Amino acid sequence: MQNFTFLNNQLISTLTDEYHTPFYVYSQKEIEKQCQAILAIPAPFGLTARYAIKANPNTAILKIIENTGFHFDASSEYEVIRCLKAGIAADKIQLTSQEMSSEHLELIIKEGVRFNACSLEQLRRYAALAPRNSEISIRINPGLGSGSSRKTNVGGPSSSFGIWYEQVEEVKALAEECGLRITRLHSHVGSGADPAVWERAASLTLAVARQLPEVKTLNLGGGFKVARHAGEVSTSIEAVGQTVADVLKKEAEETGRNYHLELEPGTFLVANAGSLVCSIDDITHTGDDGYTFLKINAGMDMLTRPALYAAHHPCIPVSDSDEQVEYVITGHCCESGDLFSVSADDTLEPRLLPKSNIGDTVIIEGAGAYCASMSLKNYNSFPQVAELILDHEDKAHIIKKRETMEQILVNEVLPSYL
Repeated sequence: MQNFTFLNNQLISTLTDEYHTPFYVYSQKEIEKQCQAILAIPAPFGLTARYAIKANPNTAILKIIENTGFHFDASSEYEVIRCLKAGIAADKIQLTSQEMSSEHLELIIKEGVRFNACSLEQLRRYAALAPRNSEISIRINPGLGSGSSRKTNVGGPSSSFGIWYEQVEEVKALAEECGLRITRLHSHVGSGADPAVWERAASLTLAVARQLPEVKTLNLGGGFKVARHAGEVSTSIEAVGQTVADVLKKEAEETGRNYHLELEPGTFLVANAGSLVCSIDDITHTGDDGYTFLKINAGMDMLTRPALYAAHHPCIPVSDSDEQVEYVITGHCCESGDLFSVSADDTLEPRLLPKSNIGDTVIIEGAGAYCASMSLKNYNSFPQVAELILDHEDKAHIIKKRETMEQILVNEVLPSYL
């Protein structure tokens, strides 16, 4: 009997009979459990937890998370609009975006969405449309980065995210000139499990806050590391929470300023609450000195992290066999890089798995965050797959329908001269 995070063999059989692979499935219970862990962080002067929408923006998931008491972190104007259309109050949404076009900025200001300026230019653009004396947040790059690789590191000198901490005087002068009040300060250094990194990031951000006398809220972003498989280390929410709380209490004792804390988890809430359910389409080998390949009916078009980051996801065949075989698991895209068993140095990584047969189901776990939302949609013209949510009784509900070929082609235009 295989061990799954939230599925079991009977449930898998029921789901695959009704919905047919491949499809994503999420657990409401797992999402809510993770939300409660964040909300229990001991912030001494209050806590606002914001869900990083980019991790998984499905409307049903947004509503589940909102119902626990979370607010929202949007990484684009379009994520803001998604939230508004879902009925989420504007004052629960904060926009922190690399791109700041003017197309929707008036709407965002009119609706009362919170804005987090990530550059001096964004500050100027916002000031041109916002009423004078408006409150605003700024994102600072505190000079420190974290994360498992350059691709997940969003702080320090190699990152374009935020206003460099040495530009605070320019920020103050521009805000005063434009009539904006900086009452919130934001920083985010990337994925990490080490409480010492969080302590250092909080201390660096507070050093900037001391130069901004109206700041009342300190937002330290997200990036809580989640272990998707044995051998990885998850962030201890208790340890990080206590570390940050101690830093804030010490700051209050030294300066008299009581900062309201904001955090923006994404992966932590949904990563292990989602699985991609697929099937073995073919089994091939390359001789005695080669490899045995399990070819599944899913690929980098649906789940891109292994191809992009060499990320490791547990791939569990639903098999009754006691025999173990080394398999390389490959996706269905016409790309040699479409691999699910790949090592950190981007080489094939055979996995010892139960002997499997064509048609067997395979569960790819840890697929709730940055998977459906970050896929290479329609590569090789594969349609987007269905997404399901399991309620408290493990009853499945469709939250995104499987895409049809007609929907893939709907926006294509054939010029009349062809």
